[in-house]
Amino acid sequence: MTDETTTPSLTLDDVRAAAARIEGAVHRTPVVRSRTLDRLVGAEVHLKCENLQRIGAFKFRGAYNWLVQLTPEQRQRGVVACSSGNHAQAVALAAREFGTSAVIVMPADAPTAKLDATAGYGAEIVTYDRYTENREAIGEKIAAERGLTLIPPYDHPRTIAGQGTAALELLEETGELDALLVPVGGGGLAAGCATVAKSLHPGMRVLGVEPEAGDDTARSLAAGERVGVEVPRTIADALTATTPGAVTFAINQRLLDGVLVVGDDELRTAMRFALERLKMLVEPGGAAGLAALLADRVDPLPTRVGVIISGGNIGLERFMEVMGG
Repeated sequence: MTDETTTPSLTLDDVRAAAARIEGAVHRTPVVRSRTLDRLVGAEVHLKCENLQRIGAFKFRGAYNWLVQLTPEQRQRGVVACSSGNHAQAVALAAREFGTSAVIVMPADAPTAKLDATAGYGAEIVTYDRYTENREAIGEKIAAERGLTLIPPYDHPRTIAGQGTAALELLEETGELDALLVPVGGGGLAAGCATVAKSLHPGMRVLGVEPEAGDDTARSLAAGERVGVEVPRTIADALTATTPGAVTFAINQRLLDGVLVVGDDELRTAMRFALERLKMLVEPGGAAGLAALLADRVDPLPTRVGVIISGGNIGLERFMEVMGG
């Protein structure tokens, strides 16, 4: 029997199957264009707005794809997940949709808006210190003690297939693009989107984007193996994985054409542009792809480029704090 938690294979058919499972429960988010943005970067830009997804981020795709495949017995017992915020909210809401309980392991310093939203969906929250404690160990212990199903935030084919549906929708609307920019935390969104893009249009470039302080995937690709970094101190709280996932890295190593890095100031510039010119609230991690474009990181510059705006979960106080008051 194949162990799907360690097997890195994922196909376009897997993503299409996930799309069929989640249809009707997950928003088909809009693809937004801006003449001002096109003129600034010198390319035709298509923004896939997952900040307008349920719970405010793409993570609901993978979470729902997980919950819909659980057995009645597994749903009766409940689920547990570890997350800094977006996966937390996604699993909490998906669990509520299926009438089951969720325990979410969250860092104590997670943004208040994400903590409050997760609790608001009815989840039990267990906090930990992200700089001194291991969230996976905590989640596994709770799962074992309570008989709960652990829902991985990125490193599992079910999660990755769900996240890849964002690119499937984008390319159904735009047709072939020259390049696709995808934020990278643990690598699930990038792996899913790259699987779709390279299967449909093998000549497309797919580029991940990470914060400078959390460039574990860029370092790992350069080293040819998974390497870790210190817990990133960056405003992009959604992109603070310290090591790429085993499954996600195997896929991204094969399919990504590279990983770009952006600094916090460049993320702020992109967030400001999104708010002032696009009238969209985007969280720091969600703005990574847009930041790379605005900072001229993409070379050569594609004629037609897609950007996954991965999330918009940021409260007003946190937004003001991030932007310097």
